[in-house]
Amino acid sequence: MGPLNGARVVELAGLGPGPFAAMLLGDLGADVVRVDRPSPPTADPRAYVMHRGRRSVAVDLKHAEGREVVLRLVETADALIEGHRPGVMERLGLGPDDCLSRNPRLVYGRMTGWGQHGPLAATAGHDIDYIGLSGALAVAARHGERPVPPVNLLGDFGGGGAFLALGIVAALWETAQSGQGQVIDAAMVDGSAVLTTMLHGMLAQGRWRDEAGVNFADTGSPYYEVYECADGRFIAVGAIEAPFYAHLVDGLGLDEATLPDRRDEASWPVLKARFAEIFRTRTRDEWADIFAASDACVAPVLTLTEAPNHPHNVERSTFVRHHDITQRAPAPRFSRTPLALDRPPPAPGDHTDEILRELGYEPADIDRLRAAGAVA
Repeated sequence: MGPLNGARVVELAGLGPGPFAAMLLGDLGADVVRVDRPSPPTADPRAYVMHRGRRSVAVDLKHAEGREVVLRLVETADALIEGHRPGVMERLGLGPDDCLSRNPRLVYGRMTGWGQHGPLAATAGHDIDYIGLSGALAVAARHGERPVPPVNLLGDFGGGGAFLALGIVAALWETAQSGQGQVIDAAMVDGSAVLTTMLHGMLAQGRWRDEAGVNFADTGSPYYEVYECADGRFIAVGAIEAPFYAHLVDGLGLDEATLPDRRDEASWPVLKARFAEIFRTRTRDEWADIFAASDACVAPVLTLTEAPNHPHNVERSTFVRHHDITQRAPAPRFSRTPLALDRPPPAPGDHTDEILRELGYEPADIDRLRAAGAVA
């Protein structure tokens, strides 16, 4: 199932964006083999849905015969994903040169925060640091308040894993034409910077100010804001265009002719206070019902546990129940090569013997590797 059916991806176990990229490729139909560490997990691995769609082989990368297992996997692969700091894979004997010498068609995907070179390349960091440096974090703030990172969605997954997956798919297309592999340097600071492209364009046009919370789409305006309702829950408003704004005002029971001009930024605080006052008179779900069939661009702010039950998500099967765990369905949707969830998240080493047999290891060889601690 899926357009990547037939492609094999080797994923060297990591955290955050690398596994997310591997999940996306697995959702698209690729056969993803995750190379896990032999050490036992600290939480239930079969509940961690971001590891779905894989098989797992547990290998000690510091063991010579363990490295050979990975290199034999590489010989069968179309792409590899690793998320270590620059130089680590080279020291292990599993760097791009080592792997491409065994498989010249391999797409070698490298996922880091700062990239493979630059003054910060060798230093530690997390999502919040990468989006801080790219400029993406600064815009996630209300006027006069400190920035609030959107969990780790923007750097790890939006600027990191999604861009790595896109890079791998693009490189696979090129390899199909040239017959040659290549190395992808995917950095979260780069990807999250790309996500700010529209804002840089509007800055150049004079339509955006380099200050958080004062612009039309960053909670500066009254028509792009999150409002609190009577029950303490929230409603999201995004009525930017004039026709949508007219529907918003109508749904609030107001006459636009009696209100200040929404195009006058000086009137924004007055309008925002008026809208906030009205939204506090009803519950979130009451407002959701009022605007349900409207073009006002209004939606309830749902929690993670509420979202799967919304009628729109239910009808589209945006979330599914798979192996007794509710999770989001694969996306996007394809007309001819539909996506479907297959394997549940594995525990490290669940498929070690199966994968080693596929690589040509005999039962006695597998026993020997296990006894030596090369695999588990």
